Amino acid sequence: MNTLQKASLTLLSTSILATLGTHASANAIHEALSNSTAYADINLRYESVEQDNALNDGSALTLRTWIGFSTGSVNGFSVTAEVEDSRIVMGEDDFSVGPTGFNVGEYSVIADPETTELDQAYLQYKNDNFTARVGRQVITLDDHRFVGHVAWRQDKQTFDAVSAKYAVNKDLEFFYSYLYKRNRIFAEAADLDSKDHIVHATYKSDIGKFVAYAYLLEVDNNTENALDTYGVSYDGKTKTDSVSWAYGGEFATQSSESGTGESATDFDASYLNAYVAATVSGITAKVDYEVLGSDDGLYGFATPLATLHKFNGFSDLFLATPQQGLQDLKFSLTGKLAGGKWLLAYHDFSADESTPGVDDLGTEINAQYTKKFAGKYRFGIKYANYDAQDIKVDTNRFWMWIGTRF
Repeated sequence: MNTLQKASLTLLSTSILATLGTHASANAIHEALSNSTAYADINLRYESVEQDNALNDGSALTLRTWIGFSTGSVNGFSVTAEVEDSRIVMGEDDFSVGPTGFNVGEYSVIADPETTELDQAYLQYKNDNFTARVGRQVITLDDHRFVGHVAWRQDKQTFDAVSAKYAVNKDLEFFYSYLYKRNRIFAEAADLDSKDHIVHATYKSDIGKFVAYAYLLEVDNNTENALDTYGVSYDGKTKTDSVSWAYGGEFATQSSESGTGESATDFDASYLNAYVAATVSGITAKVDYEVLGSDDGLYGFATPLATLHKFNGFSDLFLATPQQGLQDLKFSLTGKLAGGKWLLAYHDFSADESTPGVDDLGTEINAQYTKKFAGKYRFGIKYANYDAQDIKVDTNRFWMWIGTRF
């Protein structure tokens, strides 16, 4: 989005709120402004990457800043605006960001471009059980597997959208959004105009949470294309005298259509996830099996709106599902230490539908420790080691960060 479009979106939100003022008392406007809140979030992060290929090792030191403002409410209406800035610090810029053209082909990728963007700017209406937003906004659903904000990267993902959430009661909730632009993590270089429909329903019961969804995605680029996904999921918990259990599963089907005439493609694939976790004396052991299916080794199940870094290994080598699909058997341990949280995980990757020479997709080890200190500060350290087999290359990634919010 260019500067003029950014200014127009901000002006639109401000104008709508001003229009509301013509129908509300001066006292109500004053009260809304008096109840406004401002916030800032700062994150300084070092990231390095070593890969067994011709690229030079990558390293980056970047500082990301969010500055935001939300007004109080006037007859249920309010406005939120947020600006995001990411800068390279101390000249530590030995990395590439392909979509932006930064150091392409020289270094391994670290997807944190320098940018200053209008991150959010939306008008909201809210009452007891209904919330609607119009404008640029963060949208996250469930565990971010299909729709997320990718806030792990310094430039998080937002959407230009109209969204609505309706809670029928404390147990049943519906969400719908029409996305007309995907503001992705590469500054503005890879943003996409779209015609996406997000439909999501959640039901909470005594035996667990049930979710049903339809994600009907279309890139608005003057070509015929559609990526339609329908799915259901379940998450449950139970507890015995000494063990707390968590378990669940998810299944989805997907169709991908692109092009017309003889060049048209039409693929179908499915998604499966099942997990079980046990917590004993503060330590949680979890087994998670995920399958992003394939269509005869020619197409892999896709989740283009997801917070992909959360899944299939911290090394980010499977952000795009291989044509052969992906099976990920994951074992993890989590717990607390010295006031912080630690994680150890092991991934065993394989193809869902093998093709000649592509079957074993390697293994990965992940480790992480995070801690909050002095009230408002956070610290983290993270490591990923990927051992390649039939595809990809051996990769080591390391992160260390410190941040605060006020």
